[in-house]
Amino acid sequence: MAISRMNFRSEVLGKGTSINLFLPDSIENSGENNSKEFPVIYLLHGWSDDCNAWLNATSLERYASDYPFIIVMPQVELSFYTDMYEGEPYWTYLTIELPKKLEQWFHISSKPEKTFAAGLSMGGYGAFKWALKYPERFKASASLSGALDVATLWKNDSSREKALHRIFGSIKTFEKSDNNLYHLLDVNQNSSGCHFIQICGTEDFLYENNKRFRNKILTSSFGAKSSYFEKSGVHDWAFWDEMIQRVLKEFSLLLA
Repeated sequence: MAISRMNFRSEVLGKGTSINLFLPDSIENSGENNSKEFPVIYLLHGWSDDCNAWLNATSLERYASDYPFIIVMPQVELSFYTDMYEGEPYWTYLTIELPKKLEQWFHISSKPEKTFAAGLSMGGYGAFKWALKYPERFKASASLSGALDVATLWKNDSSREKALHRIFGSIKTFEKSDNNLYHLLDVNQNSSGCHFIQICGTEDFLYENNKRFRNKILTSSFGAKSSYFEKSGVHDWAFWDEMIQRVLKEFSLLLA
């Protein structure tokens, strides 16, 4: 196995950016002419983190060594995985430009049965947003302590106004847009067999937020292939270190 950090220029962002990748032993031994396509997990960071967070704060490298996945950890700053109202188009970068670049550089599969997304907090929102918007591109998506109900967070905490306005514009615009996961659940009726794995700690400040979302997704076309798991835990790395092990195992069981 190997950890690779890549620095490159994004034409979409108009600047340099970075990603970290976990590469399994199987890709190192595949040879230059091997046409095998490797399953990929896009593993997304939270609000106060960066592309190094999953490697620095968990034992991801050790856990992932038991599985065949290439794991991609991109950098998206404080963007909420969105084409920002005042800022860079990180959504377009993540969902269009980055996958194309990775397919050119590595033997990464673009097949939905080998494509997964996961993330924590803001990254949980990003992983679910990506899969709700394009369920035909994914086998499964996992949210760990996800910030899935942004509108409620926005309305209940005035200190978030400046940051969320810069990202989304007005809350009225947000609620009727594809940035709102509740809106996506209402308008997108094509679940395409994508699995949604939702995990949250019962002492997490986003616990009620996650329960509301769980009730919403169960009434949508995505409900039949959604699962929910909760246990004692707060919004911290001890919880996510444990739960990423569960996510890796569940993703591996879904591989075709």
